[in-house]
Amino acid sequence: MAGETPKPQTRGYDRRLLLGDKRNAVLDLAEVQRYGRESFGDPDFVSIYGLRPADWYARGVRLLGRTTVECTRDRFADLIGRDVAPAAAMAAPGVSGLVVVDPFAGSGNTLYWITRHVRPQRSVGFELDDVVFELTRENLSIMGLGIEVEHQGYEHGLQRLAVSADALVIVFVSPPWGAALDDVVGLDLRHTTPPVTEIVALAMDVLSHNKLLFAIQAYELVEADSLAELTRLFDWSAFNVYDINPHAKNPGLVLGTVGWIPLTT
Repeated sequence: MAGETPKPQTRGYDRRLLLGDKRNAVLDLAEVQRYGRESFGDPDFVSIYGLRPADWYARGVRLLGRTTVECTRDRFADLIGRDVAPAAAMAAPGVSGLVVVDPFAGSGNTLYWITRHVRPQRSVGFELDDVVFELTRENLSIMGLGIEVEHQGYEHGLQRLAVSADALVIVFVSPPWGAALDDVVGLDLRHTTPPVTEIVALAMDVLSHNKLLFAIQAYELVEADSLAELTRLFDWSAFNVYDINPHAKNPGLVLGTVGWIPLTT
C-alpha cells in the first residue's frame, strides 16, 4: 500500500519505522502515538478501522513499524469509500452483485472502508508479505466485517479470482510508490512498483467478462503523461483531490470504469 503522504526523504523516528530497527517490529501503543505526534502533530493520526490508536490497540489490533507509516488513515480511507460507493451504484443495470478487491492489502484499512460504504457480497485483499498478512488477517477478523485476506501476490490472486460474469468488480489499486513521487512533477504512475497501468491491464484481462470500477490512489500533483496513459484505458474517469493536508501534499483518487459508463454522464 502506498500510504497517504509518503515523504521523499524520511528522518528521525519516521526512518526507524520505515527503514530501520523498528521496520519489522510490532509497535506498542506509545510508539504508534509517538509517530503521529512527531510526524504530524497528532498522536491519534494513525486512526484505522474507525478507531483511534488507543481504541484499536485495546481491541488487539497490531501494526508493524513500516505498516504504521504506510497505511492509509481513516480520514482518507473513508473519503475513498464515500466516492467509490455512488460510482458503483451507477452501474446498476445488468449488474448482479458487487465484489471488492485490493491487490495490495497492507493494513486492509482502505478495503475496510470501501466495504463499509459499498456493502459488497465479497471483499478480498491479497498480501504477499508473511508477517503483514498474518497481522492484517487477525486485525480484520477482530473488526468483524467478513473481509478475506489471501496470502499471495496480486498476479496470482487476480488470475484465480472467481466471480460471476454479471458482478461489478471494484479494484482498489495502491502499489508501493517508491521513487515514483517527485516534489516537482508529482506522482508518476508509470514508476510505482509495479506500474499502475500494468495492474489495471492485468485486471482487465482476467476479468474481461465483468464491469469494472477502478479506484486508484493518487496525489494532488500527478505527472500529466502518466495520468493520460492511465485514463486512456477507461471508458470514463474522474480525478478527485482531498483537501485534508497542506497545499500540494494532498492525497487523490482516480476513478475509472471499464465496460460501462456512469448513468449520469
